[in-house]
Amino acid sequence: MRRPLIGLTTYGENLTFREYPHYVAALPMTYVRAVHAAGGRAVLITEDDPGTDVLDGLDGVIFTGGADVAPDLYGEVAHPKTGTRPARDALELPLMRAAIEADLPMLAICRGMQLMVVAYGGRLHQHLPDVLGHDDHGPAGVEYGAHDVRFVPGTGVHQVLGDVCAVNSRHHQGIAAPGELTVAGRVPGEVVDGAELIEAVEDPSRRFALGVQWHPEATDDKRLFVALVEAATRSHIALT
Repeated sequence: MRRPLIGLTTYGENLTFREYPHYVAALPMTYVRAVHAAGGRAVLITEDDPGTDVLDGLDGVIFTGGADVAPDLYGEVAHPKTGTRPARDALELPLMRAAIEADLPMLAICRGMQLMVVAYGGRLHQHLPDVLGHDDHGPAGVEYGAHDVRFVPGTGVHQVLGDVCAVNSRHHQGIAAPGELTVAGRVPGEVVDGAELIEAVEDPSRRFALGVQWHPEATDDKRLFVALVEAATRSHIALT
């Protein structure tokens, strides 16, 4: 049996390649290697000619990190620190809604988690330093911040990662309201609006629909990718 095909959304970037400027589809290889290490086969999804039919041949999908989600998608005006990529939103929000509707196993990472919250009717804090009083989740001068996440017993991510996990972080936005999603993980001691900061969400009505605020692809802990690939494998077997 072939390895399950896992789609990965990519960044549209202006880069110089062999001395000439190009607009390219780009993605850190850490995402691709994480999928392959977990037993899947990575398939890159570009923002050009967006359409939900790209999901037809996939067994699972990962919505990757990147620029901020456009605030007008959740009814707010942009903060001065908000930086968006409209082409990504135009591709990924319909793609995510289609993946949810199709019950396609899905992992949403950082920006992907924030997009997932928007797709489920939630809202974002556009600049966490405004509400936390510090920038520890996206510190200057280092690649990642570091903190713990405590998971809610009985959730899917708790079954995969246990009670507490040390994670890396590089984001300046966060979850203000999760919409219809179940909160599955929070940052101990980081209180916003009377509750600890949300770091993981999921939809328990789907086979596998998880969003995390950190970057597991850039760590040695590939348990979330293994869980996604296992769900995608079951999905593939069920369809064959």
